Amino acid sequence: MTPDPAPAHPQPASVADLFLSFTLLALQGFGGVLAVVQRELVERKRWLSQEEFVEEWAVAQIMPGPNVVNLALMIGGRYFGLPGALAALAGMLAIPLVIVLLLALLYAQYAGHPGISGALRGMAAVSAGLIAATGLKLATALKKHPLPLWLTLPMCALGVLLVAVLHCPLFYVLLGLGGLGCALTYRRIAP
Repeated sequence: MTPDPAPAHPQPASVADLFLSFTLLALQGFGGVLAVVQRELVERKRWLSQEEFVEEWAVAQIMPGPNVVNLALMIGGRYFGLPGALAALAGMLAIPLVIVLLLALLYAQYAGHPGISGALRGMAAVSAGLIAATGLKLATALKKHPLPLWLTLPMCALGVLLVAVLHCPLFYVLLGLGGLGCALTYRRIAP
């Protein structure tokens, strides 16, 4: 009898580890947690490789609901089945929900204060910068994609143009460009 081969990368130690890890992730993310999630799951905990993260994130984005919640469910389910998925979901939602409710009460009291609106504008700029930096970091995974860069980069640029500049609905852009990308990739890797 041979021992099981070592896993390709570290795994969560328990369902409680999943709960605590996703609670900490949720508490770190304000205005978007993509940068935090990528750093924690890929670079620090190494539960996923960069390529696995990009693939899981892509699936999480096309599913209904918040992307990071979908990702938490998929990772929890991958390692511990339904109990893991529920633990990761509870970690993402339980304590942050209490904090958001408390912040809503505070905001209701002080919404008219000019310092509050300035702080919110500043946080929006920081969030946009974090998302842009994470996008650039994740772009390195395109090197290993079956489609060549000369084709994927214009598709990315077209997606940004359609959504950010022309204000096309994201659903149709994902359906059109995503469908085209899937079809081209399938043609490239099909036997």
